[in-house]
Amino acid sequence: MMGQKINILGFAGSLRKGSYNRALLRAAVELAPEGATVEVFDLEGIPPFNNDLLAAMPERVREFKDRIKTADAILIATPEYNYSIPGVLKNAIDWASRPFEENSLKEKPVAIMSASTGMLGGVRAQYHLRQCFVYLNMFPLNKPEVIVTHAARKFDAKGRLTDETTRKCVVDLLAALAAWTRRLRPSAG
Repeated sequence: MMGQKINILGFAGSLRKGSYNRALLRAAVELAPEGATVEVFDLEGIPPFNNDLLAAMPERVREFKDRIKTADAILIATPEYNYSIPGVLKNAIDWASRPFEENSLKEKPVAIMSASTGMLGGVRAQYHLRQCFVYLNMFPLNKPEVIVTHAARKFDAKGRLTDETTRKCVVDLLAALAAWTRRLRPSAG
């Protein structure tokens, strides 16, 4: 329905409480544009994927899948581990997409952000995540890209994003995700 807010579900590929990517999601909640909201789901408590558990899906997984289904769009903030996506994020994606006929990620608009203390900012993790989106039949937002390099310089001691250029990048990404979602799903907003 027109006039309704776009509900964006965000989650981070890190379980560390002081993670820059979790802080990036908190900034997204704060910076959500008019007409959109960002809610965060913590991947803590999702067990390792096990096909044997699909018949009696763990409650935390069911909650995650339900939150994805009711969201209009997805926002993922991920660090880069060993040139790729962290295991916790891959595990959550595996659960969300299984059984495949109940893939809760299918045809969801999605945007990615990444933050790293290094000079590449998690770009390789973003690339690998986009490969997953192809198989999952998700609709990734191509631009703008949010790649936060040297993250320790851009957040304060309390984990607040203080770098104005980066804050503007997050605002631009969220506005573009909301517009992309409305374009793909006119009934969403």
